[in-house]
Amino acid sequence: MKLKFASSPYPPAKPANHSLFPGPHAEFRRAFTLIEMMVVVAIVGLVAAVGLPSISRALRKEGMRKALGDVQDVFFLAREKAILSQQKTAVVFHPQERSFGLEGAAGGTQSGKTAAATLPDGIEFAMLDIFRQDYAESEWAKVFFNPDGTCDEAVIVLLGKGDREKITLEYATGFPVVSDVDR
Repeated sequence: MKLKFASSPYPPAKPANHSLFPGPHAEFRRAFTLIEMMVVVAIVGLVAAVGLPSISRALRKEGMRKALGDVQDVFFLAREKAILSQQKTAVVFHPQERSFGLEGAAGGTQSGKTAAATLPDGIEFAMLDIFRQDYAESEWAKVFFNPDGTCDEAVIVLLGKGDREKITLEYATGFPVVSDVDR
């Protein structure tokens, strides 16, 4: 008696080719060669070497950019403190010393923001206008932030190395807005 097997729905398996050097009828898989990979790595390295200095310069805070960031941080922190503590909070400016900060803050940061700072070398207060009165030549000046989020009206102009920037403190919201001096 002969046994008959049912045919399989799967195609017959191909014999495994374990040879290092396959014959002329073997299937080849496409892959990247070592030279192609080295060319790609060299191109990526070249692009990184060209772009890295400008990226690091853009990330580093210096000069006017640092001064603007510090003033904004102090204003944001003062507004936050006034709202959370439900008490009036002051930012004190010492224009002759080129320093400013939360009243009573010795320096450093609070909750990730600058609490007190000194303007970088070469940056000066060209104008420190509070309620339309200029305090740039005064010994000190204060800007108050209220518990409802409002603040004193203030305009600060920073001058340094041919660069002038204006920070306007919006009295209704307590937020600083940076713009060109001409605006």
